[in-house]
Amino acid sequence: MKNRTEFDQAFPVQVSLPVQWGEMDAFGHVNNTIYFKYFETARLAYFNQVGVMEDMQKNQLGPILAETQARFKRPLKFPDQVIAGANVLEHQAFGFLMQYGLYSEQQQAVTTLGTGRIVMVDYHSGAKVKPSEKLIALVNQLQQGQ
Repeated sequence: MKNRTEFDQAFPVQVSLPVQWGEMDAFGHVNNTIYFKYFETARLAYFNQVGVMEDMQKNQLGPILAETQARFKRPLKFPDQVIAGANVLEHQAFGFLMQYGLYSEQQQAVTTLGTGRIVMVDYHSGAKVKPSEKLIALVNQLQQGQ
């Protein structure tokens, strides 16, 4: 993924976020931990679009982040505006493998790519559960641009 067009094609859900001065570390770039906050913002926007958060409030069935990783391609610096994107790469037995991307408006480049394994959980029992057919259908619709 090398440009904004490819980024836009890869990520059906995107959120624009300002880089904050306080997110930078002593080395003059955004601290690596902040990237995961950007990913989280994109992930929650994705979940909101497919109704996960609403279902969680009603039925206490919702996602947890089981695993995450990032590949830092270019450092982010203040000032900048970052586009954080999210998509679902694959369906899994008890959730999804999501992909995240960060695009720097100032650099006009993709700066970071990452993934997160999401597991659906019954918050009453703590047991993992399979995503509902409705959720799977909504994810598929979003991924196909419908």
